[in-house]
Amino acid sequence: MAQPLVKKDDDHDDEAEYSPFLGIEKGAVLQEARVFNDPQLDPRRCSQVITKLLYLLNQGETFTKIEATEVFFAVTKLFQSRDLGLRRMVYLMIKELSPSSDEVIIVTSSLMKDMNSKTDMYRANAIRVLCRITDGTLLTQIERYLKQAIVDKNPVVASAALVSGIHLLQSNPEIVKRWSNEVQEAMQSRAALVQFHALALLHQIRQNDRLAVSKLVTSLTRGTVRSPLAQCLLIRYTCQVIRESAGNTQTGERPFYDYLESCLRHKAEMVIFEAARAITELNGVTSRELTPAITVLQLFLSSSKPVLRFAAVRTLNK
Repeated sequence: MAQPLVKKDDDHDDEAEYSPFLGIEKGAVLQEARVFNDPQLDPRRCSQVITKLLYLLNQGETFTKIEATEVFFAVTKLFQSRDLGLRRMVYLMIKELSPSSDEVIIVTSSLMKDMNSKTDMYRANAIRVLCRITDGTLLTQIERYLKQAIVDKNPVVASAALVSGIHLLQSNPEIVKRWSNEVQEAMQSRAALVQFHALALLHQIRQNDRLAVSKLVTSLTRGTVRSPLAQCLLIRYTCQVIRESAGNTQTGERPFYDYLESCLRHKAEMVIFEAARAITELNGVTSRELTPAITVLQLFLSSSKPVLRFAAVRTLNK
């Protein structure tokens, strides 16, 4: 007898039932977390338990103060393991648990030790965790290490420090503003992500000073920003300066428009699209100034990449 046809949707429903996290309960996982206290640690088993705990937290499950404290203390014991994969899970767990100021002291020494480790993965992740759970008092103690990390030769470490700076700027602006020299040095990095994060932080440090932002944009549009990601950011900041100086077209708009137009000839497609979109959104743009951007967008319509066709259609439609 012929098997009945099964619709695609039914297949997906069946697949959903095989989720490894289906039906896990907080109580059972907290019982499993006792493996963190074993004299002989099993890194794979510990990683699986942390994954379940992270899943519960991300599903909106709340832990009582006692439960969170017990899990936190148990997790800190895993610092004795040298397993890289497990250490990464430990960092994630500490960040998600957001320990109280009393508990932070317990992991600070372990994290600072990792910050000065020879293993770059330890250093980058320890910086992220410390900056996430730290307060102003501790930040002044580790400031010297963070400044060194911003100009580190390893791009992963430098990016971690810069991103941490972006987050810390909200809570400790005075401390982060003292890092301007190091951030400017990071702007010269050959690593695309480091240059991108450095520009984002530098702009945020100066964002309340219109003249400082204008000077930053002027210096960078004349220089060579290698990173396509940083170039996209610079185009956005340029547009911001153009809008703010719209009343003074003699000194503001024309030189910056030339920069935007030059970006239409960049080798990275994301930069070309960002520049074209920026030009189409400028106020008081003439048809002569608009033509190069429209031409580029029309070329994107015949691209083999769906994302470029979609972006071009949406921009042209506007």
